[in-house]
Amino acid sequence: MGKRLVILGAPGAGKGTQAASICEFLNIPTFSTGQMLREQIAAGTELGKKAAEYIEQGALVPSEVVYPMVRETLSSEAMSQGFLADGFPRSIEQAEYLDQVLSDLGTPLDLVINIDVDLEGVVERLLKRAEIEHRADDTE
Repeated sequence: MGKRLVILGAPGAGKGTQAASICEFLNIPTFSTGQMLREQIAAGTELGKKAAEYIEQGALVPSEVVYPMVRETLSSEAMSQGFLADGFPRSIEQAEYLDQVLSDLGTPLDLVINIDVDLEGVVERLLKRAEIEHRADDTE
């Protein structure tokens, strides 16, 4: 099995949970734009400040804000032997961007996993996660 994977699904579908198991099994790092954005926000960086504005409004952080972070991360030595992208891409445009970055790096994607969960299940999981993790981006 290849070692460059993407896991897709709605927020709260369980991507992070499954990604952790897959990464451990394949011995590869996870690449989560959501986690990276939360770290940027916590660190108070310019990117974090921009991201926080969107997240506080309940909106997705725009691609043009996320793209430089994606390219830098995927170009790093840590990702050179494989990775699992958790929650990126979220659109066809982002998928095309990811494909271009990987093509530029000479590292094709090997597998895409899609987790399909019903809306009620997602809302229930998000509200529970918000309660446990105190995540401001998890609201009904």
